[in-house]
Amino acid sequence: MPNDLSPTARALRTLEIIQGRPGTTADDLAVRLGVTERAARRYVGILREAGIPVESARGPHGGYRLGRGTRLPPVHFTQAEALGLVMAVLSGQPSAAGADDLVGTALGNVVKALPDSVGHHAAMLREYASAAPDPYATRPDPAITSELVAAVADRDRVLITYRTEHGSEWEAEADPWSLVVRHGRWYLLCHSYRADAIRTYRADRIRSVRRTGDGFEPPEGLDPVAVLEENLGLGWEFSTRVVFDLPPADVAPWVRPPMGRLAPLGDGCVLVGSTRNPAMYAQEWLARLPFAFRVEGGDELRAAVVDLTARLTAAVADQPRQRP
Repeated sequence: MPNDLSPTARALRTLEIIQGRPGTTADDLAVRLGVTERAARRYVGILREAGIPVESARGPHGGYRLGRGTRLPPVHFTQAEALGLVMAVLSGQPSAAGADDLVGTALGNVVKALPDSVGHHAAMLREYASAAPDPYATRPDPAITSELVAAVADRDRVLITYRTEHGSEWEAEADPWSLVVRHGRWYLLCHSYRADAIRTYRADRIRSVRRTGDGFEPPEGLDPVAVLEENLGLGWEFSTRVVFDLPPADVAPWVRPPMGRLAPLGDGCVLVGSTRNPAMYAQEWLARLPFAFRVEGGDELRAAVVDLTARLTAAVADQPRQRP
């Protein structure tokens, strides 16, 4: 947590933590707030001075909790926080600028609930800002997403019905490890028992979710974003193999995980992966590399590179002058 938060902001964060996890100790608060234990107790004191009954108990089952029947104060935003919220929503979902959009309706309710001194600028930003839609972004069903989030949190195995890009459907039993948002798309990162391997499923293509009643434990130290990035470069239809006459350390900064796995090869290195779109792999990924490489496979990627090379060469070839 940033160290420049005001005492009031930290006190509100303290309230949020205690509300979400009754029995939180002063030591737990200190860790989550990034402060000393003494400072954590001071924020609890601020809440009590504001009339919020924060109770405490000693012993193995002790800690802080809110008194029964506690009515919490409304959510507070600073002007910068309110503007940041509107900007984040519009960046992630441009259609939220419209009042008939589900997220737009929710955003409007939040803005209306703010004091005029805070909500005025947020309302103006929402009214006058325009956002271009991301052609690659997708929006999964909120109900499906909610079920997946609950299964991830409860560590419950699920049975999902999945529809592929071509319209076919199948079922898969999976341990849902995490939901990851990447470039406007939502992915379920999981262990699939159907494939007996790590899989990433597009959340917008999941048609139904049902818990099996079996639990699971995610891998220790799991980094969902890193695992997703690496997994996106594996298991596609067309294989890829690109060789470089440079050490891996020189090539690695230019290689995104979905391009494949980089490994040493003699005095150079090799990038091995797969893709479902060889033309995109050649035009958007390989063409931007600032050093030489050789495409040794597969055939589809080699053909895509040949086609790209021919088109670029033709674009700068000398054209015969036409007579006036």
